[in-house]
Amino acid sequence: MKIGIVGLPNVGKSTLFNSITKAGAECANYPFCTIEPNVGMVNVPDERIEKLAEIYKPQKVTNAVVEFVDIAGLVKGASKGEGLGNQFLSHIRETDSIVQVVRCFENSNIGHVDGSVEPVRDMETINFELIFADLETIEKRLEKAKKMLKSDKKYQFEIDTFEKVKQALEEGKSARTVELSEEEQEVIKDSFLLTSKPILYVANVDESDIEHPEANENVKKVEDYAKQEGTEVISLCVKIEEELSVLEPEEKKEMLEALGLEESGLDKLIKASYQLLGLISFLTAGEPEVRAWTIKKGTKAPAAAGKIHSDIERGFIKAEVVSFDDFLKCGGSMVEAKEAGLVRSEGKEYTMKDGDMVLFKFNV
Repeated sequence: MKIGIVGLPNVGKSTLFNSITKAGAECANYPFCTIEPNVGMVNVPDERIEKLAEIYKPQKVTNAVVEFVDIAGLVKGASKGEGLGNQFLSHIRETDSIVQVVRCFENSNIGHVDGSVEPVRDMETINFELIFADLETIEKRLEKAKKMLKSDKKYQFEIDTFEKVKQALEEGKSARTVELSEEEQEVIKDSFLLTSKPILYVANVDESDIEHPEANENVKKVEDYAKQEGTEVISLCVKIEEELSVLEPEEKKEMLEALGLEESGLDKLIKASYQLLGLISFLTAGEPEVRAWTIKKGTKAPAAAGKIHSDIERGFIKAEVVSFDDFLKCGGSMVEAKEAGLVRSEGKEYTMKDGDMVLFKFNV
């Protein structure tokens, strides 16, 4: 699962990416420093895994991971090939969701591509370019469907669906805001519309605003804009996150306390990005390994078992399941959890839940 980090030039995209992945993507105070997308895998912070590691003292600990892609800065006219527009659109098309970084700080030493800091204008610059690209895609699909309609009336449903999405796009709304039935979703699915991808906004604030970002007028503008799409906003100071990312755990904890923060903005962002993709984790624990396994919400037990090994899915018999919270209530003892009747035996139709601790029984 790929998450594309996008934004106008010089808003803190690459610095944020460096902080998340420690991959050292080049940063500079000029547009298009990031030309090829930088890619990095990052662990999803999970206090449950840390707790299980304390209990089992395993040889190996494996967190869930997500993939972040730092994509070249976009400018107005990208949908027509301006700047690095064509590359930007092709790279973002390959991602599963979008994190858009929005500049909410003033700094005369760091230039702004449009000469001033104005979050709504900046967000619309990017979102409108994605909308323009989607309109072009839909026009092509409509043209093809109308030709096919002459010989097959079933294409009328496809035409109606694309017209519905097209109307929203022409009103400046993203495809993700359009209410579609399951059948309609299937119709537009293979069009890979850019504005149908889930999105999360990052408000990049100054150090002085980090403890109370809600007081920043620019952050309020981002939140109001995001509310229209039912989208989350994470406020953080990229500069501080960069400093935190190179510290040892104890030093990081001390710095967070000094800043009056319970956790870093990056940890919040990574967790939120994981949820944005509709992902959850089930857990396996023992002395060899404590591990979080990534699955989509709604995954049935056999398919989850297949994440560990295809043989387990093929020979699935049942899953012994206890929620992490129930496990902790029993003092971190599976024996006590069983005695308390909290370990359930689930079959093939069981839908996995986030934080399920599982032992799969199978036979091949």
